Amino acid sequence: MTESSQKDFHSKTVLVTGGSRGIGKAMALEFANRGADIVFNYLRNHTAAEDCYQAIKSIGVNCLKVQAHLGDPDKIYDLFDQIHSQMDGLDVLINNAASGVQRNAQELEPKHWDWAMNINARAPWICSVEASKLMTNGGSIVNISSEGSRKVLPYYLSVGTSKAALESLTRYLAVELAEQGINVNAISGGYIETGALDSFPNKENMLAAGKQTLAGRTITSEDIAKVAAFLCTKEAEMIRGQVIVVDGGVTLPADFPEIN
Repeated sequence: MTESSQKDFHSKTVLVTGGSRGIGKAMALEFANRGADIVFNYLRNHTAAEDCYQAIKSIGVNCLKVQAHLGDPDKIYDLFDQIHSQMDGLDVLINNAASGVQRNAQELEPKHWDWAMNINARAPWICSVEASKLMTNGGSIVNISSEGSRKVLPYYLSVGTSKAALESLTRYLAVELAEQGINVNAISGGYIETGALDSFPNKENMLAAGKQTLAGRTITSEDIAKVAAFLCTKEAEMIRGQVIVVDGGVTLPADFPEIN
């Protein structure tokens, strides 16, 4: 991190949904290291949430952790009520929280479909609307998508379709929120070894594919975090409604690695 970037979010408040672990935690720490006060929600893992909270506080910024299930709209409204009462507005929203059931179409049940759609698509919509009410001086929204939104991945139907909806939401919000000075984009990340991959039956194949980057190394959560931070700076002001692919070039060759 350059000296100039160490304070580029000083006096700003950033909400990272699902920010206690994995990519979410990396983004929360990235913004905290750049001077931002942090808000993050989590679902069940109190230990991970407390560890993240302490790591952020040790940097010397303010932090608010809130247990909130984003599949429940009432919990989302409660989350933003707490932000409104305890923080000085909001400048950045990172819609990172995601979940889903890794099954093929014939094995999915309606409740699995609803679970993925509610957390991965409906929640970012509600969070973005609520965040926009607190972004009185403009702001930035970054949605975290995946390549499964455009490519067919094994066991990924419910999540992939919800991420496709999220990318569409990104474009609509970019237009509708522009008049409020709010910039909206998305990041589509490659395969990163986090706990989220543990539920995939083909985890090892996915990780093997992720190692075949043009950069000669696997992608890290920190790679995603740095791009997310950039999209929320003045330098990225003219990037609007776009899905930025951060996969090390894995998906560029025509012979995209087999992951079945």
